[in-house]
Amino acid sequence: MAKILIVDDEVGIRELLSEILRDEGHDVLLAENAAAARAARNALRPDMVLLDIWMPDTDGITLLKEWAANGQLTMPVVMMSGHGTIDTAVEATRIGAIDYLEKPIALQKLLAAVKRGLQRPQAAGTPAPLTLAAFTRSVPLRELRRRVEQIAVNSRVLLLRVGSGSLAELVARSVQAGSAPWLDLAMVTTPLDLNQLQASHGGVLFVGELARLSRAQQKNLAFALDRLDRYDLRVVVATDRSLDALLAEGWEESLLARLFEVSLAPPSIADVKDDLPELASQILLHLVEGGEVPLRRFSTAALNQLRNLAWPGGYAELRAAVKSLALGTLDEEIGVADVRRLLAPSHDAAVTGVSLDQPLREAREAFERLYFEHHLRLEGGNMTRLAEKTGLERTHLYRKLKQLGLQAGRRHEEG
Repeated sequence: MAKILIVDDEVGIRELLSEILRDEGHDVLLAENAAAARAARNALRPDMVLLDIWMPDTDGITLLKEWAANGQLTMPVVMMSGHGTIDTAVEATRIGAIDYLEKPIALQKLLAAVKRGLQRPQAAGTPAPLTLAAFTRSVPLRELRRRVEQIAVNSRVLLLRVGSGSLAELVARSVQAGSAPWLDLAMVTTPLDLNQLQASHGGVLFVGELARLSRAQQKNLAFALDRLDRYDLRVVVATDRSLDALLAEGWEESLLARLFEVSLAPPSIADVKDDLPELASQILLHLVEGGEVPLRRFSTAALNQLRNLAWPGGYAELRAAVKSLALGTLDEEIGVADVRRLLAPSHDAAVTGVSLDQPLREAREAFERLYFEHHLRLEGGNMTRLAEKTGLERTHLYRKLKQLGLQAGRRHEEG
């Protein structure tokens, strides 16, 4: 029969419901609060969850939102409450709960809700990308989410002033509504047309760094800005340059004026260093749920080791590192030794990997090899993104990689 998780802070409720469901032949898991529910959900993969709304640590609605935000709402969830309202029931259903039971719960209503839930087809497909909503325990990220949502209500354009360790893509994904389209304008190298905008209707147009856009791509951005209302689009761009610096690089003043009208300086990974364990853990959960990596979990020591590393490449670098750890670790638990073995060399290489006791030409070649190895790993071998990141024309990039004895990732061209 099914594996059912009961989450309720009242021991009497847990015992009563578990007795009923065990008599029906189900395997029952018990959790007294949200923390225990998270652990049971991650480790035991229940087929269904009965979730109390009012709990002392984190309420059930918040936990439901968290599961929905990080792609873990793949099982049917029935909410329970003795003090609920119609508004609460409606909100729970909107988030993704399949039913709502009022306490005291009648036997027939309980069994009917469980039967309906277990008859529903399992959620399939890749979960939606992570957003700030998945990081419920980080105060800075919760505040950032509220600011982004407030801006999104009043403006279709948002410029992010970023630096090393940028969270720009995570912020931009938080503007994106559910499964709405996403278009990275830096990946569009031909003139943008109305068909592409129509295909992106209701979605987000993103630019990770304005300074990397070519003149043609700048024209694409201007073209899109003129048609945001018609296609219900939002634009999120990021840059570490000032308006004056971009003007000096040849950008049109009128375009920059529109982009810089509403701006926000989100924290970097270094600014939320204490929350990095939650960031890494949620990224790992999302990768597991999406079937990109096998079932893995971090040890506390491994998370502390990740927190002590520098992440100049920001969210993209952290996600790539978590994925590499999950794929490169043989055990279910990722330990501190795995982090040191798989990640430490690439993080320390820029400091210790090049001997200074050699001629300049050899030192420069050694640094370039480390540099391109790092970015090949970070971009997953995608040559389009690598060319954008390094600022090299594609032909020159292939020539440089061949010169350094590095394998060009042609098989990842469209990744």
